Amino acid sequence: MKLLLTGGHMAPALAIIQHLSKETEVVYAGRKHAFEADSGVSLEYKTITEIGIPFIPLRAGRLQRKLSFQTIPSLLKIPMGLIQAMGILKKEKPDAVLGFGGYLSVPVGIAAFLLGIPLIIHEQTTRAGLANKVLAPFAQKICISWESSRSFFPKNKTVLTGNPILTFLKKAPKNLFPVSEEKLPLLVIVGGSAGSHAINQLVEESLESLLTKYKVFHQTGNAEEFGDFDELQAKVKILPEKLQERYSVTKFIDPGIVGDVYAKADIVISRSGINTISMLLTLQKPALLIPLPYGQHNEQQTNAELFEASGLGYILPQQTATPSLFAEATTAMIEKLSEYTLKKEFPQVVDAPEHILEVVSLCIKTKQFKNEKSANMFHK
Repeated sequence: MKLLLTGGHMAPALAIIQHLSKETEVVYAGRKHAFEADSGVSLEYKTITEIGIPFIPLRAGRLQRKLSFQTIPSLLKIPMGLIQAMGILKKEKPDAVLGFGGYLSVPVGIAAFLLGIPLIIHEQTTRAGLANKVLAPFAQKICISWESSRSFFPKNKTVLTGNPILTFLKKAPKNLFPVSEEKLPLLVIVGGSAGSHAINQLVEESLESLLTKYKVFHQTGNAEEFGDFDELQAKVKILPEKLQERYSVTKFIDPGIVGDVYAKADIVISRSGINTISMLLTLQKPALLIPLPYGQHNEQQTNAELFEASGLGYILPQQTATPSLFAEATTAMIEKLSEYTLKKEFPQVVDAPEHILEVVSLCIKTKQFKNEKSANMFHK
């Protein structure tokens, strides 16, 4: 079996890769750069190439929610993305395409439909992303993570599989964390695969205050537009040596060690993408969430409220967050850490790789059966 993976959510794709048999050939079509008009490479490109899977860069346009100087160039890339996707699929000849949402999955999914290649899409959120709504008519099967997503898709195609969760693929190296051996609470601060400039600014402006009480492991992302990684490295160097030892900063976290990094934290401070939420729920790890204040249907706010309802989280809105409020919210959580526990009545997150691969296998067999049936009818 040959499988082409694509889409904007890499964590579930890696969880699927982790569960594939050695006989399965896999290729990945995705974005090489983290942002449009930014030369910084994406985490998905870095990670996929490092594990030895062929990575095919795809340049596709998208419908932007905010007008910018990139709006028109991005729209012009939409037809080009479809043409490129057709070429990729004709060359690679996969038995199926598995998409994980995001604008990049749209041209690949439509191209798969036009070429008669089975398309299976997976929805991680509690509702439905725009890309998956667009692709639903073209998909053979739609795998959903939450029952609440079912109403957004055709009933005859939709299967509740759960969300593939990448937790403990491998151990995080010790030198990744602050070198200080002091017994202080460890804050793990992340901003998603591309980083969060807003969170990075809050950390930078409250860094000395945080390091007087905590050890901090911080992932900034690689957006060259802001240069957050370099600024934070420079900021910490002017602090006393004792505080410097309590801080560790990196552009990326290898997705294979994210579960181990989160497990070592006393609390995680993060955006509230659904894959982050799913992992935190699986690990039952307390988290201070700063949802992205824009997005389809205010998705991250919905995710954050779901996590807060589990008993594990606290929400700090970005719109009202200041460095002092950020530090105060962190301290308040640490001081009441024992109170942040998963409520017994909260539904468990279902880890889904085997279920999704069963759906993929069924779609491939169904196509093969139809092809054989058509061939037999022709010969008769």
